[in-house]
Amino acid sequence: MVLYMFALGLEMDPRMLLQGTTREARVAYSSIFTTVLIGSVLSLVAKLSIIQSFQAVVGVSIFFAGTSSPLLTRLITNLKIGKSDIGELVIASGMQSDLTTTFLLAAGAVIFIPENHFRLRDWKNMIKLSIALIVQANFAHKVGPLFMSWVNHENPVGKPMKGAHLVLSIAFMVVVCFCSVAADYNKCLSAFITGVFLPRHGRLSRFMLSKVNYFISNIIYPMYFFWLGSVSVMANFGFKSGATWIRLFSLIFIVIVGKVTGALASGAMLGFHWKDSIAIGLFLAIKGQFHTFLGVAGVHFNVLELPMSLIITFVTLLTIVYLPWVGQYIINRARKRTPNKRMALQWLDPLTELRVLLCVCGPENVPSAISFMEISRGMADPGILVYLTDMVELTDKIAVTVRQGEGTDSVTVIDKQVMAMREQITASVNSYLANSDEGITVRRMLVLSTLTNMHQDISILAEDLLISLIILPFHKRRRRDGKLDDSQLGFRQVNRKVLRNAPCSVGILVDRGLGLSQGGSRSDMFLNVGVIFIGGKDDREALAYAGRVAQHPGVKLSVVRFLVDPSAEHASNRRRSRATIAELETEMKLDDECFAGFYERHVGGGHVAYVEKNLLNSSEAFSALKSLEGQYTLIIVGKGGGVNSALTVGMNDWEECPELGPIGDILSTSEFSLTASILIIQQHNPRGELDGLDDDFSIM
Repeated sequence: MVLYMFALGLEMDPRMLLQGTTREARVAYSSIFTTVLIGSVLSLVAKLSIIQSFQAVVGVSIFFAGTSSPLLTRLITNLKIGKSDIGELVIASGMQSDLTTTFLLAAGAVIFIPENHFRLRDWKNMIKLSIALIVQANFAHKVGPLFMSWVNHENPVGKPMKGAHLVLSIAFMVVVCFCSVAADYNKCLSAFITGVFLPRHGRLSRFMLSKVNYFISNIIYPMYFFWLGSVSVMANFGFKSGATWIRLFSLIFIVIVGKVTGALASGAMLGFHWKDSIAIGLFLAIKGQFHTFLGVAGVHFNVLELPMSLIITFVTLLTIVYLPWVGQYIINRARKRTPNKRMALQWLDPLTELRVLLCVCGPENVPSAISFMEISRGMADPGILVYLTDMVELTDKIAVTVRQGEGTDSVTVIDKQVMAMREQITASVNSYLANSDEGITVRRMLVLSTLTNMHQDISILAEDLLISLIILPFHKRRRRDGKLDDSQLGFRQVNRKVLRNAPCSVGILVDRGLGLSQGGSRSDMFLNVGVIFIGGKDDREALAYAGRVAQHPGVKLSVVRFLVDPSAEHASNRRRSRATIAELETEMKLDDECFAGFYERHVGGGHVAYVEKNLLNSSEAFSALKSLEGQYTLIIVGKGGGVNSALTVGMNDWEECPELGPIGDILSTSEFSLTASILIIQQHNPRGELDGLDDDFSIM
């Protein structure tokens, strides 16, 4: 238990105690307070302890209020909800609760003597012990980083740790732990305080954590639980005693109802749904190894009766067994919120208005955005509804939050420069709409958020507005020489997250002057647009969008279909499994059906040109792509790169931007072209009950 408490303290940050305003701290402190309150009342009423002093009741209640954060973290991770918003909140709140209750127990051990029925220490002994703890904490906090930094410097990453330094490190930590033990203080709590005030980062800390946890899990725990079972004599449980069952159910009530009540109270203040708050409380009620140890230690110190110790062991198990069902409920609830409807162009009713969320980062994206709206409008009836959205990074200089008074909402005051930029974009779009034909409706939107959370705001906005297609600007801007730079590198992560989480299809527009070659009147525009079709759902989505582009009188559309040569396809199939071949055949059938419909509507009437290329491998596919240079102003391609891996194998070996797919990445490089803009489209992947959830799903 000394090793366990040392590792537990080393994993925690003492600054968490000062972060009382965070939502994790509010949830943790609220659940601790309600559990201690309910536990104190019921301890007196149901006589859960043989000691009826106020100190004993409060001490046992604090013990009930604890959370086993290591066990909780591992359980949340195994349930596959660790990256979700509720999983991250539960893990952080569990650590806060564990740290706080353990510190309270440590403070209680300074003031009281648990083994003497929580008798108050005399003031001389209390001062002596307090001084020892202060010296220990300061020595670990001041000298510990210097010593561990020296060990880390002498043992760089990549080389084995020197044996002498390991011996010195263990000796140093033993000396630090021994400071307060020499003053008659509990050695387990002393090890915890030592671990808390030592640095959490660095090679030595990581090395110690990994070795201690491995040693505990594989050697100590088997012996520990065997010892726990040997001292827990079931004959002494008192199955026929009504008082025993009252204590059992009372303890379950304290642990679960106390945590759930606190989570509901904090959730109401933070605006959580009550179902989420109950789930959080049930997770925070989990108990672990330290609580079973204290239950047995309480019998040893004559603080608890033996039946009470066995009850604590049973309750510890009961706080674990129901949690998989809670995790399953969270996943099922998230699946219900995840759209199952296929929000993609391929399944969009032609008589339905196309809704597009067109994102821009500034005035430099406006010309290409206007050109995109023009070629995407299709027929005047039903037309296209464009939500032109400004993506603005939220910083201290951009916006400030102003409180309107007690009990009222906050208002965001946007920087004047941002407002001027939005007005400039609006004026350009209004000028275009004044000269354009009917069929286009534009509404202005704003996403003001940090780059970390911007993808969530975009996805929520798209879901609320029933968007079928999100268009994002590429994170690289076009320079005067035609090449692309990384001036907006922060937006690359936004694009990648939107591709993973969007509730509809997503397109990334690589702008190389798509709107610069046009004059003032968009009705007279002329564009050479090419579509590359290899196969797969993303290519089918690109073909569906191309069908709308083909309806514009100023667009000359050409479809280039890459087909695998029959001999190469036969050789490739011999290396595939039967399941893979069956999946490939299904995809190819869908490709043929989709392309046949497109051919009948557009190619057969002579409105769209069609070119077919039979290729052997990815090398020939790359050469075919190079041959398209200079032929088109805009090239539309699917992100997936087709199901025929023979034509794309090896292309990802030199991918610079994997979020564009193998074909889109090649076309977006400066070596391919300096003038052709690229639109990479990813078809919406319906999740929910069909394909499961992303790891970082959100329900709160």
